[in-house]
Amino acid sequence: MKNHRSFFAALLMCCFLSTAIAQERKLEVEFTKTIEKEVTIKGKRVPYKATIGTQPVWNEEGKPVASLFYTFYQRTDTKDMDSRPLVISFNGGPGSASVWMHLAYTGPKILKIDDEGYPIQPYGYKDNPHSILDVADIVFVNPVNTGYSRIVDPEADRRQFFGVNQDIRYLAEWINTFVTRNDRWNSPKFLIGESYGTTRVSGLSYELQNNHWMYLNGVILVSPTELGIDRSGPIELANRLPYFTAAAWYHKQLPADLQSKDLDEVLAESEAYTQNHLIPAIAKGAWITDSEKNDAIKNFARFSGLDEEVIRQHNLDVPESFFWKDLLRHEGHTVGRLDSRYKGIDRMDAGTRPDFNSELTSWLHSFTPAINDYFKNEFGYNTDVKYNMFGPVHPWDRSGDRTGENLRQAMAMNPYLHVMTQSGYYDGATTYYNAKYNMWHMDPSGKLKDRMSFKGYRSGHMMYLRAEDLKNANEDIRVFINNSIPPSGTPAKY
Repeated sequence: MKNHRSFFAALLMCCFLSTAIAQERKLEVEFTKTIEKEVTIKGKRVPYKATIGTQPVWNEEGKPVASLFYTFYQRTDTKDMDSRPLVISFNGGPGSASVWMHLAYTGPKILKIDDEGYPIQPYGYKDNPHSILDVADIVFVNPVNTGYSRIVDPEADRRQFFGVNQDIRYLAEWINTFVTRNDRWNSPKFLIGESYGTTRVSGLSYELQNNHWMYLNGVILVSPTELGIDRSGPIELANRLPYFTAAAWYHKQLPADLQSKDLDEVLAESEAYTQNHLIPAIAKGAWITDSEKNDAIKNFARFSGLDEEVIRQHNLDVPESFFWKDLLRHEGHTVGRLDSRYKGIDRMDAGTRPDFNSELTSWLHSFTPAINDYFKNEFGYNTDVKYNMFGPVHPWDRSGDRTGENLRQAMAMNPYLHVMTQSGYYDGATTYYNAKYNMWHMDPSGKLKDRMSFKGYRSGHMMYLRAEDLKNANEDIRVFINNSIPPSGTPAKY
């Protein structure tokens, strides 16, 4: 009997410990913790407070069904909060945490990496002398299942979070609550999104305005997706070429006359050829003449660094994945998808696509230890909840993506709203030329183009990982914010 009692006592203890561990691994639905810091930006001291916390997502009955983890940076020597801009920052994926722009771009801390963005040891982070915190407060938001954000109601339907329009709806509600809790309704407000985050913030611009009556001053699109703007058929095939040109130029694979020119000059030539000659040639399909096809193949090879025969074999439809595999095949290397400056090594040189994304493995190498260390040692945040660099958000409902049109309509309805696009020339996933195409075709009337701008950088998807572009891109945001806030008393009217 004694042995039985011991057995049951041990069993109860195991159950207790299991329950305790399970509880520790659950995200707190609501909490905040604040620390005081300072950083030197552009040679000037900027004191700030940094708050980490969670804020719920509620269902229609007011029950918390999820909770989002955020980090909020506020300059503390600013007295007039009504004129202090607020930047709300999202990354993409979908399923990607806010870590990328948080710890490498606009925030007060950045990774310890080399000047071109490659990992170095020991890992870690340092002050960001180019942060936009001098001109704006910033909140970095992690959507459901990214970072530490989680579903907290086990009975919640996952489908209410994981889709283009579902994502926009619940995040708009979350932003409304955040702005209200932090008393920032009077502040000029900006959204910034990277990659799929551009889909998110484009949709949010209209959702916030139309259903929450929250009007923005600016939207910043970093390495934007297609935003629901059609570019199928000959456009899709031809628009790849300017990116091919940029990557080939970087790796010195272009003909000598092009290679000797500056990148901007070469890209201008490639863009002009794409727009004026390649699109019409591909549009002719099988009815293109032999001489026209030969001319198109010759020029495609000239501007891509690929062999003419390879282009002929693809009928001018050369996939990006093949380009990443083939450009440096003769050297035994692949090039990166999100940043084609990065090289990889495959099991064999044969094949049609790389074995892995060389740039992403490099980035995870440096970002993952840094963000885990940052929350634990800067904030004293101890949790057994895993920080999801990429979280489980699939299947993702991509139907009904009208986010480019959403952004256009928000701009049309709000004379204050400005849009800036930032792209890296060596990004092969969301190419800079397609980003330009988005901008050209978002508003067919042309009446909004004076409030749209484009900035290009000599790096990839995360252009800010390169030291020179970190400085330039943050300065471009700083100027954009200042230029998007009208003089006091200026009416919002046409």
